[in-house]
Amino acid sequence: MKTRKPDPASSAPDLISARIAELADWRGETLARMRALILEADPQAVEEWKWMGTPVWSHAGILCTGESYRHIVKLTFAKGASLEDPDGLFNASLEGNARRAIDIREGETVDGEAFKALVRRAVALNLASKAKGSRPGSRNP
Repeated sequence: MKTRKPDPASSAPDLISARIAELADWRGETLARMRALILEADPQAVEEWKWMGTPVWSHAGILCTGESYRHIVKLTFAKGASLEDPDGLFNASLEGNARRAIDIREGETVDGEAFKALVRRAVALNLASKAKGSRPGSRNP
């Protein structure tokens, strides 16, 4: 599926909505649901459109990205390795020391309350990192 070139005058929320509509299948429904959960968890989250067509949600730094592939919708948390995940939502990108991801396949659902708690932990981590003036894992004293 070709991704259409975005109109430079379009806002990020409009581009994300257009991407969801363009998918027009379970992936669009899944991305729309996860987007709603992110915005419920953090009404101050900023929606961005980066890297040639990737929805991004930020608050004091990137919280997560929402990518759609043929067989999965992937929510990648930029600092996921530093987040507690007591509900075991992270199921992809587990080997690195920075990011973690949730891969959602057709027919699968993610526990909404657990996901919102994860988003809130990501916001808290970003705010704490910003207050300290450094990123988790950085070598700056």
